[in-house]
Amino acid sequence: MSEDTLKIKISRIWAMPNHETFKILPIKNLIEKWGFTSSGLRFVDPFVRNSPFKGYCISNDIDPEIEADSHVDALEFLKTFESGTVDGVLFDPPYSPRQVAEVYKRLELSVNMQTTQSRFWGDMKKEVSRIMVYGGTCITCGWNSGGMGKSNGFEISEILMVPHGGWHNDTIVVVENKI
Repeated sequence: MSEDTLKIKISRIWAMPNHETFKILPIKNLIEKWGFTSSGLRFVDPFVRNSPFKGYCISNDIDPEIEADSHVDALEFLKTFESGTVDGVLFDPPYSPRQVAEVYKRLELSVNMQTTQSRFWGDMKKEVSRIMVYGGTCITCGWNSGGMGKSNGFEISEILMVPHGGWHNDTIVVVENKI
C-alpha cells in the first residue's frame, strides 16, 4: 500500500427512516463518536431543524419557527464566520431540488434555478471549506457520498450507509477532515 493510499472506514447499519436525520441512532452515534458534543470546540449547523446537537453548535434554520441562533439562508449563515474559525460542521441539507422547493414554497420564498442547481450546493461547500480549521471535521448527510470533496480540501475518513428498507433511499453519511 502506497503512502498516498487512503484508508476509509465504511459501515452499513440498518435503521428505521426518520425525517430528523440526526435522530437515526447509527447517525447520532457517529456524530457523537466524532466529538460533536465536545465543549470548547466551535461547531456550526446551517440546517439545524430539530437536531439533538442544537445545544453544541451555532445553529441556523431558514424556517423562523425552528429554534435556532439565526434564521437566514444557509449560504448567508456560513458567510458570517471568519476564515479558519470553525472546528466542525454538521451539513444535513434538503437532499433534492424537490425538497428545497418544498421548504422554500412553504416559507413563501422564491424557488428558482439558483436554489435548485448543483452550484447552490457548491457555493456552500466552498464556504464550509473557507471557515473550517485544518484538521476540522465535516459530517455531511445525503443520498450520495459526494461530501465536501477533495477539490475543497477535504479527505474522507469514514462513510456510514444507513439502509431503511423497502423503497426508501439509504442515508449516506460522509465524515471528512479538512487537510
